[in-house]
Amino acid sequence: MESLFDSAAEEAHRGQEPLAVRMRPRSLEEVIGQRHLLGPGTPLRRLVESDAPMSLFLWGPPGTGKTTLAYVVAGATKRRFVEVSAVSAGVKDVRAAIDQARRDLGMTGRQTVLFVDEVHRFNKAQQDALLPAVENRWVTFIGATTENPFFSVISPLLSRSLLLTLEPLADDDVRAVLERAVTDPRGLGGRVAVRPGALDQLVRLAGGDARRSLTYLEAAAMLVGDAPPDAAPDATPEVTVEVVERAVDKAAVRYDRQGDQHYDVTSAFIKSMRGSDADAALHYLARMVEAGEDPRFIARRIVIFASEDVGMADPTCLQVAVAAAQAVDFIGLPEGRINLAQAVIHCALAPKSNAVVKAIGAASDDVRRGLVGRVPGHLRDAHYPGARTLGHGKGYQYPHDFEHGLVRQDYAPEELRERRYYEPTSHGAEARFAERWAKIRAFLRGD
Repeated sequence: MESLFDSAAEEAHRGQEPLAVRMRPRSLEEVIGQRHLLGPGTPLRRLVESDAPMSLFLWGPPGTGKTTLAYVVAGATKRRFVEVSAVSAGVKDVRAAIDQARRDLGMTGRQTVLFVDEVHRFNKAQQDALLPAVENRWVTFIGATTENPFFSVISPLLSRSLLLTLEPLADDDVRAVLERAVTDPRGLGGRVAVRPGALDQLVRLAGGDARRSLTYLEAAAMLVGDAPPDAAPDATPEVTVEVVERAVDKAAVRYDRQGDQHYDVTSAFIKSMRGSDADAALHYLARMVEAGEDPRFIARRIVIFASEDVGMADPTCLQVAVAAAQAVDFIGLPEGRINLAQAVIHCALAPKSNAVVKAIGAASDDVRRGLVGRVPGHLRDAHYPGARTLGHGKGYQYPHDFEHGLVRQDYAPEELRERRYYEPTSHGAEARFAERWAKIRAFLRGD
């Protein structure tokens, strides 16, 4: 009787589970996407097909199947599955799970899959607690993370585990996930129909995230509910594009300001401006703004870019970037995004030159190598008492007293007089500076 009630309770619980949970694959054959991880001979396939314990890190964006793969490994190998969330668990919980796994292994020989979700949230002490179990293979450890494990996981743990990278699902994969959920008895069981346009909309909104696509599908299916009273007896409620738009306010932006996406999107943002693609740069700007990125961080990146990648090719670029940074600090968001957009467009369309950053880089390299030399005596500070008795400032010629504001005298230390740092390009306004700098350099050196 007790088992009968337990079975009924379990069935009721399954009925209340989210669609994404109900549709979780039960075997590797049911997994959609991640073909590079599931082929014959791959580490994941070997883990499923053998009894040998193994430690894995599954790294990828949300909704790409990290938890699913952990469940599949446990189910396919008949291992006991223990899930620990790094959000709420502590060292005590980790050690308790490991101790239980050791007892099971010693008493019954049954192995345990210890799955730690969001393992990057574990601190060093918590990650250290996993090391003995991984090292002695008391458990098959699987850690899931959305952040780059090379930044967030301790080296001893990472070096003892295989790192598998999951990719966002392709549109065709997401479509297959949705179509299965519509017809599968575990999912909607054909109780609703999804029009092709609505399916396309769900795929687009998912952004490669299977879980998100199923969440949106479930919300849309709940909206249509049963067929309207005036419908034919055999009519099936339909999910249309309009229904999807009502069910989903807007596509969630997959972007973790503290995670790897932060660096990837920022990198793409800078590289798009450098490549003069204003549209792409605006896209990444919008992603950062919509994800709640600090606008001051964005403004700082633009200010740096203005000198690093534009420089003297368009000196007004730095003025625009600094003005945008001040405007954002003054008015904030959402209006500040307009100022940022103006600066981004200006920077993207400006002629490019990295001569400034190369110049300071070359000068800094010489200084670090010890190539500094003594400051010429005539350039030294002569304002303090006794300085002139040391010869400081003696022979200095004031350029403003000469025609064109130029006078031939040594400025660099003797050891560096032949060094050349600023090598202007012929791009944009820098062409004018290049011509002037060539003449000044020749005059100063007596060429």
